[in-house]
Amino acid sequence: MAKTNFQYEKRQKELEKKKKAEEKARRKLEAKNNPKPADGSESDEPEADDADDADPAAEGDAPVQPQ
Repeated sequence: MAKTNFQYEKRQKELEKKKKAEEKARRKLEAKNNPKPADGSESDEPEADDADDADPAAEGDAPVQPQ
């Protein structure tokens, strides 16, 4: 009967943890560089029922300034 290679399994778990940590750090950095709206929506445009609450300067009269 073959013995289980616990060192291999442990190394695979460590690599998976490291990969997850790097992905989380990358997402955190992206979020810091590209902040999203406070309401949690992912789109930059207001929804149809929120149109009356929209910023009047963002309607298209003034050019959008890149940040």
